[in-house]
Parts: sequence; structure tokens; C-alpha cells
Amino acid sequence: MSDVKIGVIGGSGLYQMEGLIDIEEVAISTPFGDPSDKYIIGSLEGQRVAFLPRHGRYHTISPTELNSQANIWGMKKLGVKYIIAANACGSLREDYAPRHIVIPDQIFDRTRSRDLTFYKGGVVVHMSVGNPFEPELETILYDSVKEAEGTVHKGGNFVIIEGPRFSTKGESNVFRKWGCDIIGMTTVPEAFLAREAEIAYATMAHVTDYDVWHESEEEVTVEAVIANLNANVTIAKQAIRNAVAKLADEPDWPSHHALAMAIISRRSREYVPDEAWEKLELFIGKYYQD
Repeated sequence: MSDVKIGVIGGSGLYQMEGLIDIEEVAISTPFGDPSDKYIIGSLEGQRVAFLPRHGRYHTISPTELNSQANIWGMKKLGVKYIIAANACGSLREDYAPRHIVIPDQIFDRTRSRDLTFYKGGVVVHMSVGNPFEPELETILYDSVKEAEGTVHKGGNFVIIEGPRFSTKGESNVFRKWGCDIIGMTTVPEAFLAREAEIAYATMAHVTDYDVWHESEEEVTVEAVIANLNANVTIAKQAIRNAVAKLADEPDWPSHHALAMAIISRRSREYVPDEAWEKLELFIGKYYQD
């Protein structure tokens, strides 16, 4: 499985990937618990890809219940170096319309009850996330969506709320005043954990609605969200295929070395409790002395 270098995390409406061949389903047990589902591994555009439905293949996991630590740990165990994520979002600006796709470059975290880091229990890491997504991968996703003939915007501040409820009008209008562009529920802590695992990560955010700030639009409903997601599924899948092909030469980016200057604890195995080492050796082992 070490030949699996690309991971795809599918959000609402994207539960499977057509076109995969030589498929195997792999269940991974992690020290952080169970991932959302089995990893579906196959070949796409000549590359081995691991696909994971974020909410489970039958959408049984709420945004606030996601075990993102297990999901990302499992990707790392498979050998993944790049994660292409897809998710639904609401728009907080007029020109980012439903059925458009946004490749955000910033995150504003408004979650309340999620584990935001792998590093506890004896290892301290202060990770730089000034640019929370890998910029080169953002560009690849933007170009890939354009090639799939989708309407796509590059850049945007993605506010992530706890969920699973949608926003109130008061919250939505405040987020707009704060300079947020799109709103969703799942990119935190996923993007931060990918960086902590030294995996390059970027996301395609599929606009499903205008949240609740837009006075001329109806309030957000699950029915409307699903309809707009389904309309974009074909474009999303083609964009992923395009992006996978562009990663064939395995580029090396800053995300792949993010821990080098982020571990503040003494880098010696003798100072790491066994429980923490079991969880973290996969990430930090190469930086630690015996």
C-alpha cells in the first residue's frame, strides 16, 4: 500500500469515485479510533488513490462527530502525501453563487468541541498555519476545475462552524462583516491535522446556497443543498481526475516538511510516554533520536 500517494476525502454528495480500477477496500485500525469508513483504494489516471467518504458511505456521521484524527492518521499510514478534499459550503457573497466551486486559501475557525491537534501527552508541536492550505495544490485544483468546465473562484476565507445546524441570520451577517466568503462545517480540524501529518492538503468547496443572509433567497434546506451538490458531482469527479494526473510527478512542497521546525519538545524517544509514541511515531519518528 506504500504506492498510495494521493488521498481523496469526499464530502456531502460525493460518496464514491467512478473510474477507479483494481479496487480494494482497506479497514485501518488507528490509535485514535476508527476512521469514517473503509478506505477504497484503486487506480485512477495511472495513480494509486485512496478514497474516503468523510461522513461514511451512507452519510451516518455528523460534522461534529467526525473522527478527523483517525481519518488523517489512516491516510498517513497508507503513505498518502496529498489530500484532495471536497465539501459543501454556503456562500457569504453575491458573486460566489450556488453551483459555483471555490478553492479557498484561508480558514476562520468557529468550532467549539473538536480535537484540533494530534500532539498531546508528551509531545508539543506549534504548527505554522498562516496559509492553512498548500498553495501549489490550490492552483492544481483551480486549474482542474476549469478544465472540467466548472465555474470556479480561487481564494476565499472559509469560516468553519460547529454544526450540524445551519447559521442564524445574525451569525451569517456577522461572518460577512468579518470578511468571510464561504461557510461550512468540516474543514476544521481536517486541514490542520493534515499539516501536522505533513500531508499537502487543499479543498474544493461546492457552493450549495447563500446561507441565510440573502434576503431574496429562501432559507437553507437539506433538499436544496443536495440538489445543488448533485448538479456538481460530475464536475467534481472530473476535476479530481484532472488533479490526480497533475500529481503524477510527486512534487515536494513545504507541507511535506512542516514538522521540521514545529516540534518544540526535546527530540528524544526517552522523553515520550509509550502511549503518545504509539500514536505519534508515524509522524515524528524520523525526527527523533533513539
